[in-house]
Amino acid sequence: MIETAQYNGLQWHHISDASEEDYRYLLETYHFHPLDIEDCRGTNQRPKIDEYDNYYFLILHFPYFDKGNKFVRIKEVKIFWGKDYIITIGKSHWAVKKTFEAISEGLADNDDQTIAAFKTSDILLYRILDRLMAETNTLITRIGAEVDLINYDIFSKKARSIIEQISITRRNIILLNTTFKPQIRLFHQFESGGIKGFTGGEEMEDYWGDILDQYQKMFDSVEDYGELIEGLSQTFDSLQANRSNEIMTVLTIFSSTMLPLTVITGMYGMNVALPFQEHPQAFWFVMLIMVVATLLLLFFFKRRNLR
Repeated sequence: MIETAQYNGLQWHHISDASEEDYRYLLETYHFHPLDIEDCRGTNQRPKIDEYDNYYFLILHFPYFDKGNKFVRIKEVKIFWGKDYIITIGKSHWAVKKTFEAISEGLADNDDQTIAAFKTSDILLYRILDRLMAETNTLITRIGAEVDLINYDIFSKKARSIIEQISITRRNIILLNTTFKPQIRLFHQFESGGIKGFTGGEEMEDYWGDILDQYQKMFDSVEDYGELIEGLSQTFDSLQANRSNEIMTVLTIFSSTMLPLTVITGMYGMNVALPFQEHPQAFWFVMLIMVVATLLLLFFFKRRNLR
């Protein structure tokens, strides 16, 4: 189904679930390259910008959280960009649909701000990208908050919970990193003038620079969070190793302290004649020896900084 918002000859067609009839309409009406239509049919496409004589075809990747609000997923945003039209096609990022709905309502209400955003196809594309950048920035801010939370919780004794948090956050950061890297080059083409658009280039220079600045800032944040989570992971491993060493130290001290006591009680448990075994205070004498031996061992361990 093709949904359309239009004003002063500029059209935005949003096709969320394209059928073969929709693809034929695009081929016959706009004469798009068949390979671009084939890319629209497929999934897991690499981000790219194809330039033709009268239009551009963009495939961009933007992150979102899954239904469990836990793992980051990636949505492809496929856009045909012409002089007097924008066509978004496929199961795009939800921000694209929200932007389309907001602009449709704004045009219906003759909202001045919406009409200004619908001035040219270049401005309209900027508005779409700007909304996607804003939603991506919100997601990255939340990733940063999760890294900070791990930093606070790392000294707690909830080892299993911390391991899960580190694992999920590290996975999300790696996915964001692999998503951002190839697209930095694409957005550089806008800012450098490699992609001229349809309004002369200079008029849009500040807009494209703003998009690149936002994207570069988010990419830098993702890289910083990646380094932080790696550092926190190493710190957590060191803490766990230290806790294991402390446990082993306590067990060693306990075993070393019990060893001579076990020898003494074992000797007096034998069916042979032993000194003082007939003495009426023999029990208390043995207990005194055991207490003194324990105190001497604990003093020895304390002097050696083992306790």
